[in-house]
Amino acid sequence: MKRIIIKEEECDGCKNCSLACMQAHRTNSGTLYDLNLTDLANESRNFILAVDSGYAPLFCRHCDEPECVRACISGAMTKDPESGIVSYDEEVCAKCFMCVMSCSFGILKPDRATSQKVVKCDFCAQDGYDPSCVKSCPKKAILIEEVTA
Repeated sequence: MKRIIIKEEECDGCKNCSLACMQAHRTNSGTLYDLNLTDLANESRNFILAVDSGYAPLFCRHCDEPECVRACISGAMTKDPESGIVSYDEEVCAKCFMCVMSCSFGILKPDRATSQKVVKCDFCAQDGYDPSCVKSCPKKAILIEEVTA
């Protein structure tokens, strides 16, 4: 199973990963240079927090035993047993946000534009599970590693 691994000590808070995520999931076409950062539809699925020791990148961990999947009453949150990716199906979602409340890391959130869907990392499924955040990190603080469950 592939996991996004974060080397917190390497992060300099540049937020390239957040911008790359926004670009990868934007609703209209264009380049990073015309990405509207004030458009609520352009939302990053990761966060960079400033902490006393530097920066703390926060990403969906695609947990081994995800609480969000357990809490989901509709089956919208699922974990692929082979890839380990935790996925969200907006069409199946009951919009109860139990997954958001149960995320141990506080990563899942309702979308800012409509509050009708959950915003979470999808491992850039649209790009063949090649996360944009990993490719965009100049410090290589975010990487993909193969792990065994």
